[in-house]
Amino acid sequence: MSSSRRKLHLNAFLMTVGHHEAAWRLPESDPFAHVDVRHYVELARIAERGKLDSLFLADSPVLWNSIGRRPAGGLEPTVLLTALAGATEHIGLIATASTTYNEPYNLARRFASLDHISGGRAGWNVVTTAGVDAARNFNLDELPSHRDRYERAAEFIDVARKLWDSWEDDAPLGDKDSGVWGDDTKVHPPSHVGRFFKVAGALNVPRSPQGHPLLVQAGSSADGKELAARYADAVFTAQQTLEEAQAFYADLKRSVLMNGRDPDTVKILPGIVLAIGATPAEALALEEELDRLIKPEYALRQLAQTLQVGPASLSLDRELPADLPDEEQIEGAKSRYTLIVELARRERLTVRQLIGRLGGGRGHRTFAGTPVQVADAIEHWFVNGAADGFNIMAPVLPSGLERFVEEVVPILQERGLFRTEYSGNTLREHYGLERPRIVPEWTH
Repeated sequence: MSSSRRKLHLNAFLMTVGHHEAAWRLPESDPFAHVDVRHYVELARIAERGKLDSLFLADSPVLWNSIGRRPAGGLEPTVLLTALAGATEHIGLIATASTTYNEPYNLARRFASLDHISGGRAGWNVVTTAGVDAARNFNLDELPSHRDRYERAAEFIDVARKLWDSWEDDAPLGDKDSGVWGDDTKVHPPSHVGRFFKVAGALNVPRSPQGHPLLVQAGSSADGKELAARYADAVFTAQQTLEEAQAFYADLKRSVLMNGRDPDTVKILPGIVLAIGATPAEALALEEELDRLIKPEYALRQLAQTLQVGPASLSLDRELPADLPDEEQIEGAKSRYTLIVELARRERLTVRQLIGRLGGGRGHRTFAGTPVQVADAIEHWFVNGAADGFNIMAPVLPSGLERFVEEVVPILQERGLFRTEYSGNTLREHYGLERPRIVPEWTH
């Protein structure tokens, strides 16, 4: 097949010992692996063996849920990815970091440093953190409004890009004969003054191999999509049906174009939770085993919090109550709220059934099947205007990722849909993106 044919982009979304909340209870699982760097080194090397574009670590500046439910707490992702950079050679390394509870200078420096350490493989998943519990960890009594969080995020990215561009590429000279290490005329302090930030000086790290680390965005609300259309190189999203995914894909690509950008340079990667078996029955048996291990009392509390209702209003063997809040009333994760409610209404799920569906992917599409069926499902969305690739979410780690790499990736390669070797060195090259040039008005 032609080498110019459009290719899939595949990202490995790593979460503790698996995306299914009961994965830690399986005999094969180490319930403490999520704080063991050796576990992540193994996962990173599996993903790199499969020639995946990147791996991704979620994060939030708050202790998630009850620690009784699943492995809780976690290593800070940019620190962990620095260790993984030394254990891998090609795969991209994407960390989540909040614009709500960080400052641009520190975060820009952190990602530029990771980009240098990894030889140009760093990516930043830009999030605005929902939840009042996180706000109360950072001197706030209440959650900032959804609109304010996204306006702050936009200015945060603008400042980060000014900082990444505050050194021209050839500012470092290292001229031993003249005794001049660098050219001060090629360092340009941003002198930024905006609504949320005042940042005077240049970054204290030279411009990194990628210029700008890859920017990823993961919110699907109207504000989230607008942020993605303006800034994102890749978008992690969640849709349950082909039609929903096609609508999101078309709408976001149209918004990218309206923002003066090339839609082909923004890669849309829906999440997909894959239970893979030698037969359909074996794949379904894995799903069913995991669902049986869910403790409903923990999941019920989390669902009630997401829906912003009292736990007593949810009955395990009944459908969701009719009088739920509208999305406009939600100040947290608006798009995920709507996805969950629509899934429950569309399929007339009881709360118990809904908890089972969310236990594996928290609203992402779940699919159980053989390697060929999984490859077919991925190809169907890819060729029908629903995705540029996928965020692969193994329900159990490392076994689920290993099975995907060993049994599904070769099928996608045989079909000419996915690379057989890395053709570039940086994460931007994996995603087919150019290195950003310095824009003069940002730096003068």
